[in-house]
Amino acid sequence: MKNKTTSASGRRLKKAELQNKILDFLQKENKQSFNYKQIAFAIDATSPANRNDIINLLDDLVAADEILEIGIGKYKAKMNRGTENEGIFIRRSNGKNAVLLDDEQILVAERNSMHALNGDKVRVMVTAHRKGMEPEAKVLEIIEPKDQVFIGTLKVEKNYSALVTDSKHLAADIIIPRNKLKGGKTGDKAIARITVWKDDEMNPRGEVVDILGRKGENTAEMHAILAEFGLPYKYPENVEAAANKIDAGITPEEVAKREDFRHVTTFTIDPRDAKDFDDALSVRQLANGNVEVGVHIADVTHYVRPGSIIDKEAKERATSVYLVDRTIPMLPEHLSNGICSLRPNEEKLTFSAIFELDKDANIVNSRIGRTVILSDHRFTYEQAQDIIEGNSDGPFKREVLLLDSLAKKLRKRRYDAGALEFERAEVRFEIDKDGKPIDVYFKESKDANKLIEEFMLLANIAVAEAIGKVPKGKKARTFVYRVHDNPDAEKLSNLSTIAARFGYKINADGKPREVNKSVNRLLKDVKGKGEENMLSMLAIRSMAKAMYSTDNIGHYGLASEYYTHFTSPIRRYPDMMVHRLLARYFDGGRSADKLKVEDQCKHSSDMEQLAANAERASIRYKQVEYMQDHLGKVYEGVISGVTEWGFYVELDESMCEGLVPVRDLQGDYYDYDEKNYCLTGRNHHQKYTLGDRVKVQVARADLDRKQLDFGLVSDEGNPNKPLRQESRGKGRNEPHKGKRRRRR
Repeated sequence: MKNKTTSASGRRLKKAELQNKILDFLQKENKQSFNYKQIAFAIDATSPANRNDIINLLDDLVAADEILEIGIGKYKAKMNRGTENEGIFIRRSNGKNAVLLDDEQILVAERNSMHALNGDKVRVMVTAHRKGMEPEAKVLEIIEPKDQVFIGTLKVEKNYSALVTDSKHLAADIIIPRNKLKGGKTGDKAIARITVWKDDEMNPRGEVVDILGRKGENTAEMHAILAEFGLPYKYPENVEAAANKIDAGITPEEVAKREDFRHVTTFTIDPRDAKDFDDALSVRQLANGNVEVGVHIADVTHYVRPGSIIDKEAKERATSVYLVDRTIPMLPEHLSNGICSLRPNEEKLTFSAIFELDKDANIVNSRIGRTVILSDHRFTYEQAQDIIEGNSDGPFKREVLLLDSLAKKLRKRRYDAGALEFERAEVRFEIDKDGKPIDVYFKESKDANKLIEEFMLLANIAVAEAIGKVPKGKKARTFVYRVHDNPDAEKLSNLSTIAARFGYKINADGKPREVNKSVNRLLKDVKGKGEENMLSMLAIRSMAKAMYSTDNIGHYGLASEYYTHFTSPIRRYPDMMVHRLLARYFDGGRSADKLKVEDQCKHSSDMEQLAANAERASIRYKQVEYMQDHLGKVYEGVISGVTEWGFYVELDESMCEGLVPVRDLQGDYYDYDEKNYCLTGRNHHQKYTLGDRVKVQVARADLDRKQLDFGLVSDEGNPNKPLRQESRGKGRNEPHKGKRRRRR
């Protein structure tokens, strides 16, 4: 029997009525964008027939210029023209400036920009526009200039000196008066700021902030990358001096306050080039047959006091930064590589999570507290892996194998619960003494890496649960959580649609556990196949970014209701915050100020993203530098990205990524299909799609832009015919050479 209802969701609305409801809703909620499902729910028109009509009407309304499509499948009302609005200015070196108003970008001609810089908050007038013409905005006032600097190369001549910038946001050179050069000479890599940019002048004027070194020198270029992202590239001397005064201070009085693990078998497992060991594992068999595993973390906050000069610097940095050839530490080296580093045969103060596990890796008991340890041995990942694979009879073999066995059981249980299984090799370079890349290799996570990862996850979850699980009748206390939101519904739906073309099924509408299991099954099924890169990349892109927050929404990717970062206080400030909050609450202290903690969570998330961007930029720079010696060579690869200006190809042999510009594709005009990630020829219908295998020739290697350009070739000499072979490149199975811990 059909359910009778008077709501619109149960009957098919006339299209005119449906259209009015859509327009009224979008106009009322004009600050946001919505997908068709959200619109259908909001206007109470959720029946299949109504939803299909909504999809068609939205396309019609976009075509009629009545509403806007912001990204794939996201719609919003058009703003009222001829009114003043506040937004963020977007300056581009190609002259296509814009202002971001809510989700919409409105073009701003240079003559109407008031020379606003990228990121400035501005007040604009949006002009009315004729049908078929793009609207434009005019800057009326720069409300809040963004403090920023520019990196480039100095050009100093007899009557002229300037910084030729590397910026994507500024096409003009910055004129530098001679008395503002700071001793810089032609060819120096430098940082400058703009001091004035008059309305009637084409070029801004400025001053040099710092000289980084000679253009092309490795340290100068790495420092330039850090400066580009607003990250520090040197440590303040007064902070270093303050750190050097700190003594380890492991006195009998301090030891008496802690649980003593100095006589329990303990070791570290880290990358071979690591210097800061912030975690160690202890293991011992208990009389009842169970195993006790201790996850011991450097007690950084014992030495770094809140409000101290060292703490202020660490709080601002928020994270260590890892570039191709160097680490820029969050803490001074005296602490990060010395006092706090859990080096073998040295007593160390630690904050620990201790677990009693049965033979099936079930947690029987656990506790968290401050401890003192004495590490017996330092393993590299390679050494531990050799033991696990039976290729070595090294020290503590029994303990390593026991931990590996427990870790595998923990991992299986996690995946059975719906945790995601993303694994992708990372490109790394062997570099010479001058920083020049001489070889490329890949890092893949093996059992030794996963052993450490599993026990770190166990500790992070246990710590989050210790504070986050609130007894009935008690009020939740402020805490730092590592959260990961549900995936974007539209992107997940798009992944499901594209995967179906290859015969795979994604459960895009199920419960998180069901969705994740179907994604894991997809990633397993595509392994080694031609569509692997395409579908695995789309799966990753459908996921939200993990971040820090005081509001616990759980960690979707780990399928965990509670998660935090406790295990790396040497290199992450949120872990220091967690240590302090644990100590505060264990001592009976009141709940911390939520607003202050949330502010630091947001800052830490922002700095983590900047650090990741800088790391990627350093990899791109080294890729281009490496490929400079391979100009003209032909390689096979996979299309890794598609845009209106061309498509990107990742080479099998080196994972270097370069652009095949659309202007270089011969014999046709190509249209960009954003929804299907492809370029299609208008006349001959040749299609280039994400995941296609192609053969390319290295055409250009531009270090200033950190960009490789490829030319398309094929076995038949036809430049427009992609290869469709299923075989993978040789470089994927290179020997494992260690891996930095993944950020969860």
